[in-house]
Amino acid sequence: MRAVVAALSLALCATAAEARPIQFAAEAPQTGALVLPLASEADLAARGTMLDEGVRAAVSRALAAAKFDYKAGETLSLRGPGPWDQIVVLGARPEGAALTAVELQDLGAAAAKATAKAPAALVATGLSDPSQAALGAALGSYRFSNSYKSRKADEPATEPALTVVASDAAAARQAYARRGEALAEAVAFTRDLITEPANVIYPETFVERTRAAFKGVGGVTIEAFDEAALQKMGMNAILSVGMGSKRPPRLLVVEYKGPGASGKPVVLTGKGITFDSGGISLKPGSNMWKMKDDMSGAAAVVGATLSLAKSKAPVHVVAIAALAENMPDGGAARPGDVIRAYGGKTIERLNTDAEGRIVLADATAYADQRYDAAAIVNLATLTGAVVGALGDDYAGLFSRHDGLAEQVEAAAKASGEGVWRLPMHPSYAKAVDSPIADIRDIGSGEPGAGVGAQVIGFFADPETPWAHVDIAGVAWDDQGTPTAPKGARGYGVRLLDELVRGFDAAKAARK
Repeated sequence: MRAVVAALSLALCATAAEARPIQFAAEAPQTGALVLPLASEADLAARGTMLDEGVRAAVSRALAAAKFDYKAGETLSLRGPGPWDQIVVLGARPEGAALTAVELQDLGAAAAKATAKAPAALVATGLSDPSQAALGAALGSYRFSNSYKSRKADEPATEPALTVVASDAAAARQAYARRGEALAEAVAFTRDLITEPANVIYPETFVERTRAAFKGVGGVTIEAFDEAALQKMGMNAILSVGMGSKRPPRLLVVEYKGPGASGKPVVLTGKGITFDSGGISLKPGSNMWKMKDDMSGAAAVVGATLSLAKSKAPVHVVAIAALAENMPDGGAARPGDVIRAYGGKTIERLNTDAEGRIVLADATAYADQRYDAAAIVNLATLTGAVVGALGDDYAGLFSRHDGLAEQVEAAAKASGEGVWRLPMHPSYAKAVDSPIADIRDIGSGEPGAGVGAQVIGFFADPETPWAHVDIAGVAWDDQGTPTAPKGARGYGVRLLDELVRGFDAAKAARK
């Protein structure tokens, strides 16, 4: 049966799409589209030096006629002025004293969106960090790389280049190559994994894609534990979730130790449910297709590690992806079952649709006991309750350690991937007290997000700095943002990349 499943999965043929090339130059090409970020009318003279007097006057008149107020996100497009097919003016007035890295990324993404079908030049002279605008352009230009749609005859095989014009083009290129390029590639890899259908990405193929992505990257060790290994290790929580599926579970471990890195690693654990039907506690059919994204946490922790490794960051990090498919059949776990997780603690499973905390029980205990981690950070599309509380603007952050929580919050602000800290009240422990096991998987009522975090945190030593980030509301976006076209956001890659680079172990241990 498994051979048939594999054959059906491999029968799909994808059409690969090339990412939009990002280039750097000291002068703008005199063709295609020209993008001018302006914070005020005076910027036109300073940044539009390549415009002749007539074109500059035409742009100035258009800005006045449109009552352009230079706010970030505002766009004005002119067709056919001078040698360019199009001139696009972007509002670039900062909210504060200067444009932040996130605002620069949004500006770059807006430039890419406005010129998606033609070669373009973004004039970044005078901007504080052109490489951030380049990163935003790369993030905002994302297209699913394995489209299963038939290619149209007139569809171009390659994406048009976007040239970032900077006073010191070589320095901007080096800054982008040092970090931004790897980060953009890692986010694209993560979005691709999440976007793929569940008959293409399941535990085994998730592992295969990860191995392929890290091929040739230095300082990396990859381990993948199959069913037999999981049984031998006592990973009964992951095995319990995967019992109803023909596709067996896996535990994937990716360790990266960069040049000069020492000390205990930061361990990132991710929920990797490659499809979640709910199991015996079956979900409603409406929008169940979106449950292919229930592995977004696992994709993000692997993606963040890929970014750190490809940019040769001097850090020690481990990504653990707990991979399973949650399906109902005669062999599936039943509500009321009791299982023994890695390390010996027992769980009473009252709802098989609360499977994310179950696989993360094994992953978290394993992270703590094998690595003696400097910190453990979970990412998971865990609860609908967090969506009700925070919507799609923030992930929910839970932690027993104020020092670690503050670092996650700072990384969220710097990366533009928002978090909002929610409480872990002592009553949550009582809510998951079981009369027949060490803990049960759900509480008797609200608050669902906090109870879910409580269950996962039960499997980390109380002295280990631990944080849980519930990304259920931010993993998928039907509307899109400047740097994340609608669909899979790849949320968490930038957040975790920022967190690990600036991690302070002494601060993280503060409660």
